[in-house]
Amino acid sequence: MAAQETKTRILEAAFREFAEYGVSGARVDRIAKSADCNKNLIYVYFESKERLFAAVLDQHLADAYAGLDFTPDNLPDLARRVFDYAQANPDVYRLLAWATLERTAAIPPAREREHDRKLPLIHTQQEVGTIRTDAPPALILMAVMALATAWSPTFPFGATANPDAGLAADTVRETIVDMVARIVGPGVDVR
Repeated sequence: MAAQETKTRILEAAFREFAEYGVSGARVDRIAKSADCNKNLIYVYFESKERLFAAVLDQHLADAYAGLDFTPDNLPDLARRVFDYAQANPDVYRLLAWATLERTAAIPPAREREHDRKLPLIHTQQEVGTIRTDAPPALILMAVMALATAWSPTFPFGATANPDAGLAADTVRETIVDMVARIVGPGVDVR
């Protein structure tokens, strides 16, 4: 039991460290101190800083997937829920930003499987006419996710980019939901 508790403390401390500094800037010494454990235990449990980062990323993406049911028949509502999740969990999106910038961790298998699982579901909705058919499912999914997360406090156009803009989160959320509805709706064909 003590080993699992130590691993949990390491993962929690590593999440905070990686979200703040990325992989390159993170320090195993700080993680060990914050987790109240010996630095060598991090290497025993995770082998390297990069594998620890991958474990942290995988854990938090799995948590996001578990909390965000995919609704291919209602992508605007999915955008609403992803927006709310991004607002409530900015450090998860900071972690993703670091992963993208530093390219030190492979895409976690769970994320890739989840992405691949969604594409045929979107295609099915295209076949029944609830989603536009002139764009590939991967592009539809990317558009929904990009719009839903663009206002995250960690991204350049997000909530902290222009705090004087006077845009309330509720206004932004509902505008994004409307935009997603117009983008994915079957009545829109831009070709």
